[in-house]
Amino acid sequence: MKKVFFSILLLIVLQAKAQIDPVKYPTYTSVEDAMKSGKTVYSMSFRGKTMFNLPVEIQKFNSIFFLNLMENKFEKMDESIFKLKELTILNLNENSIKYIPDEIAELQKLESFSINLNNLTDINPNVGKLKKLKTIHLDANNLNIFPEALLEIPALEEINLQGNQISFIAKDLDKIKNLKSLNLSGNQINDLGQLEFPKQLKYLELQQNSIAQLPDGLFKSRQLEFLNVSQNNIKEISPKVKGLKNVVSMNLANNQLTDLPAEFSQLKNLKTLILTGNPMDKSTIENLKKIMPETQIYF
Repeated sequence: MKKVFFSILLLIVLQAKAQIDPVKYPTYTSVEDAMKSGKTVYSMSFRGKTMFNLPVEIQKFNSIFFLNLMENKFEKMDESIFKLKELTILNLNENSIKYIPDEIAELQKLESFSINLNNLTDINPNVGKLKKLKTIHLDANNLNIFPEALLEIPALEEINLQGNQISFIAKDLDKIKNLKSLNLSGNQINDLGQLEFPKQLKYLELQQNSIAQLPDGLFKSRQLEFLNVSQNNIKEISPKVKGLKNVVSMNLANNQLTDLPAEFSQLKNLKTLILTGNPMDKSTIENLKKIMPETQIYF
């Protein structure tokens, strides 16, 4: 089920990698071909090779910045990976990796780390030493708390933790100063407490949890453009929602909302509002249409 659930996400990741110039940086799919080329090797993909280990010879290609190891049988991160000091993009999706070793800290140039659909139960604190890391994908593992190591990486711009078992989020989330995209959908979150969000946040996905109330800190997110809190247990939205000055799209579907505060009329940039699956009567619906004439509302 997880593979189906995340197929779209994986496609997006692959499309992003495809943007690497194939002429300037040809991607080799075997060590033999790379060695025969006689050229500097920058990009390698061993996708779907049913590998348990990497060929030791890969260590000779010390210019590799892109390595795709998805859809293999790795149970741990092969030690050869940590010899590739120029590595910038690492994809380990769809393996059977149970932990991230201390040596991860040796990849000081790593900017994108994707390790979806593995068997991680926690995240090594040494991940926090990857100061150039901008994107991390940890979808569909077995994590039950927000990885505190990520709080030590202010350069992070995108965090994806979709489809884990997270019930607790670190209160210092706003320490990740440059975070623009956060996906915590499909977890077990029921209480966000007094959580404060990074000021640069633009995309927030919290759908498919058990959240009963949105924290006041969320409504201070002046840069937020896309908010999805559908399929939760939210019964009301605070009038402080007016603080979301730049929100363009908001998905509140399948909650327990019977009405929305009049302050929604102050969200002048709101183009799309999804309210399907909420227990709203006809008079409430008509009133919302009246106070938000420029917003496309779905009931």
